[in-house]
Amino acid sequence: MATVSRDKIKIRGKKRLINSFKYAFQGLKYAFIYEQNILVHFLATVLAIIFGITFKISEAEWLVIFLIIGLVIATELINTSIEATIDLITDEINPIAKIAKDTAAAAVLVFGITALIIAAIIFVPKILLLF
Repeated sequence: MATVSRDKIKIRGKKRLINSFKYAFQGLKYAFIYEQNILVHFLATVLAIIFGITFKISEAEWLVIFLIIGLVIATELINTSIEATIDLITDEINPIAKIAKDTAAAAVLVFGITALIIAAIIFVPKILLLF
């Protein structure tokens, strides 16, 4: 099979730009259909937005909330791609493949815990003012 230069494949153009967005949305669709943790993150996003509106958080707090939401979801998508790549490479139980999958999942966990801490810093004082 003849190989094609990456430079020839990566020619810029409107069709390629449109396709890049199409493929990205297909990736999001896949994750929402098949990855249950994305749904958990989506629920957390909805709750954060409801809390933000309810407690009238500041513009800076909104920026932090949306930044952390984006980071958590992006990390989950990267984790999904790593897991899919490992599954493509091998269908055998392999200790090194397990390390790759587990550490990718740990990255999501770290961002998730960070998001919870940030949400607590922003929302707990506002909730306590209700009492």
